[in-house]
Amino acid sequence: MYAASREASARSREALRAALTGSDSAAATTGSELFAVVAVLDDQRSLRVALADVSVPGSARAELCERVFGGKVSAATLAVLTTAVAQDWSRTADLIDTLVLLGQEALLESAANGGRLDAVEDELFRLGRIISDNPELEQALSDQSKPASAKQELLTGLLAGKTESVTKTLAEQVVTRQRSGLGLAFDELSDLAAARREQIVAHVRAAIGLTQQQRDRLAASLRRIYGKAVTVHVQVDPSLLSGVVVRVGDDIIDGSATGRLEKLRRALT
Repeated sequence: MYAASREASARSREALRAALTGSDSAAATTGSELFAVVAVLDDQRSLRVALADVSVPGSARAELCERVFGGKVSAATLAVLTTAVAQDWSRTADLIDTLVLLGQEALLESAANGGRLDAVEDELFRLGRIISDNPELEQALSDQSKPASAKQELLTGLLAGKTESVTKTLAEQVVTRQRSGLGLAFDELSDLAAARREQIVAHVRAAIGLTQQQRDRLAASLRRIYGKAVTVHVQVDPSLLSGVVVRVGDDIIDGSATGRLEKLRRALT
């Protein structure tokens, strides 16, 4: 984002925090309603352009937002929306992306309020792995020629009775809007949940499954490196032959046999 959108995003996030303060029950409703508003804006190009038009005073854009969505969403959601559209955004897409992010954060807060954030984080990671490991499933869930209802029905069948309601809502929103890279999108959501708990996530590929003791030792080592608590998510990848590959943000630590062989090959050439 450019500077204007970064500032607008920060003010919108402040509005979300204010709207949710003192009400544990508002978070889930606000998150779901923000996703519903995004769906409307995705479908109505003229409306989303009008709400982000910097040639029009912010107060006028806020009034338009209130006329369109007033009475259709909760007071907390409307407060967030009117604050967001009153800001000057560098691009219309930045406004939409921020509303999506605020919806995600509100839903994760609702999970935290209910003591279920750990479960949601783990479910999002596992769902991302299931989709990444099944190309046909990923293609079906990201196929833009299929109506959103068909993809939601497929996802509902996959998740029925197996996940938290927050996980299901977040997953449906991702599948509805994401055109590709669904596995990465779920990883990002899992990372967002970890950040909500003031932790960072280590994505680990291992040649064989790790014991809990090995996971704990790895988490402790990474905590010493990064100075924060670390959540370890493990994906078994036999192609590594032995060892592990650890990704934390943009950092990659390759301790696998294939990684060592590749380093040796480069050294020899």
